[in-house]
Amino acid sequence: MEYTLNTNQLREYAPKLKMGDRVVLSGTVYTSRDAAHKRITQYISEGKDLPYDLKDAVIYYAGPTPAPEHLAVGACGPTTSSRMDVFAPDFLDRGVVAMVGKGERSQAVCDAIVRNKAVYLCAIGGAGALASKCIKSCEVIAFDDLGCESVKRLEFDSFPLTVAIDCSGGNIFVR
Repeated sequence: MEYTLNTNQLREYAPKLKMGDRVVLSGTVYTSRDAAHKRITQYISEGKDLPYDLKDAVIYYAGPTPAPEHLAVGACGPTTSSRMDVFAPDFLDRGVVAMVGKGERSQAVCDAIVRNKAVYLCAIGGAGALASKCIKSCEVIAFDDLGCESVKRLEFDSFPLTVAIDCSGGNIFVR
């Protein structure tokens, strides 16, 4: 099936989404890669305020390149998600509803997706220039010192994705 959803609908729709479904997603998404995940985890352990609320958040594993004049971002393709697997179960347990990236996930992440009724959505790898056309705004909200790995708030506009792991444990990477 194909769903056209806003990020604020994902918690409601996650149980309905099945492996292989297409999702055309609009709304607020936060970028976060290895270094930002590590720092957010450190903030959690130190009791510091986080740059965004993890509850019902959608995290895009990406590091957008600087924007040309006519776009909100430059290339903005997905990063290999498995690099965040050490952090993802805790983020999911704290309320993250969806992660967007590319590639397989560990069994611990798959279990956390099921436990938290979340989803893992895959974007097309190698198509960062095309992906940038589905992003209408970009704002650095934390860790500016990390450059392209800083945490950014993006606004997706009809970003095409595929459900790779659903909240029932369906996994497109397992045949």
